[in-house]
Amino acid sequence: MEIYVTEEKRKYMPLLLLADEQQSMVEKYLAAGTMYVLADEGEVRAECVVTDAGTGILEIMNIAVVPAWQGRGYGKKLIEYVENRYRASYDWLQVGTGDSPLTIPFYEHCGFVRHHVRKNFFVENYDHPIVECGHRLIDMIVLRKKLRPY
Repeated sequence: MEIYVTEEKRKYMPLLLLADEQQSMVEKYLAAGTMYVLADEGEVRAECVVTDAGTGILEIMNIAVVPAWQGRGYGKKLIEYVENRYRASYDWLQVGTGDSPLTIPFYEHCGFVRHHVRKNFFVENYDHPIVECGHRLIDMIVLRKKLRPY
């Protein structure tokens, strides 16, 4: 397994759109973010984009696993890699997601805890309703994980 930084971020747009289905939203953070790609046996399995959110917070803006490879630990491996890579530079690792049974349990399993809510985020920032598991997403749930002690 190999994890590497790529500058060819737009090349991975189909994978990015699995995690954030509106391309204009992806474009807002893609240029400023650092993108990590996880490959196994020479094939891309997952990607993760992180940005500096300020005040000691590193934010996961996008993380996606190729559907055929979901549930095999690739997303968790990427998060662990990011944690180890940035532990000396940031206090917190943060992620914002919809209140969905697809994503919240994954992040909680990776050690994140609910921190705050961004009210009406999906209604105000997307040009169409975002629906997961038959549930329209309205608010963004922000979760955090401590990277280093004070």
